[in-house]
Amino acid sequence: MKLNRTILVGLTIALLGGLVLPNALAAKKPAEKKEKWVQLFNGKDLTGWTPKFAKHDLGENYLDTFRVEDGLLTVSYDKWKKFNGEFGHLFYKKEFKNYRLRVEYRFIGDQVAGGAGWATRNNGLMILGQKPETMRKDQLFPVSIEVQLLGGLGKGKRGTGNLCTPGTNVVMDGKLITPHVIKSTGKTYDGDQWVTLEVEVLGNRVRHIVEGKTVLEYTDPQLDPRDKDAKALLKAGASKILHGGTISIQAESHPTQFRKIEIMELKD
Repeated sequence: MKLNRTILVGLTIALLGGLVLPNALAAKKPAEKKEKWVQLFNGKDLTGWTPKFAKHDLGENYLDTFRVEDGLLTVSYDKWKKFNGEFGHLFYKKEFKNYRLRVEYRFIGDQVAGGAGWATRNNGLMILGQKPETMRKDQLFPVSIEVQLLGGLGKGKRGTGNLCTPGTNVVMDGKLITPHVIKSTGKTYDGDQWVTLEVEVLGNRVRHIVEGKTVLEYTDPQLDPRDKDAKALLKAGASKILHGGTISIQAESHPTQFRKIEIMELKD
């Protein structure tokens, strides 16, 4: 049977109109968003960061402790004679809510005289923290969640990526956890090797990640009403559950270096 040419053309157009060609699919498929990491440390100076040392005013970089050497953000004690409880924290200028924070760090040199034994090869990332302007002058640590950075001592286990809770508590397996230190499954890293550590804050959940492996998870980070400074924040109207806050790094008496501090903000 012969088909009228007009009918044949019409059928062909109809058939093609009902097909979705591979190239058309590729054109319509939305491009996947790439991870966007933002550098918080510019590798040159301390722009965007503010120090706060116990017993000293906000903004005073006591004994030039925080500095940039050879492109590395360095916690140095070469100008100190003795440590006497002047715990320091270097705060980034902006607060964050949902994010993935990644640092590369290492411990170097010897601990300054007067530093506590537990503070040897010890530093930390303070997240979900209070604003430095709200800290008392002699306050040792900001109310925050601390992702502890530990270096090995050359013998025994001393895993990194633990949790410390200055003025805070967390929930694990549905139970409120109140001890100050909660150990992770992080490995021990001896010597001056570089270690990559990440922390993910998403909604009410927090994960510690060391060298790509999750070493600790918990939920509902919150202010501890038993703590003096947390109690003051609650009285001033702060939310008990911590949904966001400041980020800072510590100076606890042992020299430390950071070659990268970067963040990727996430959606709720």
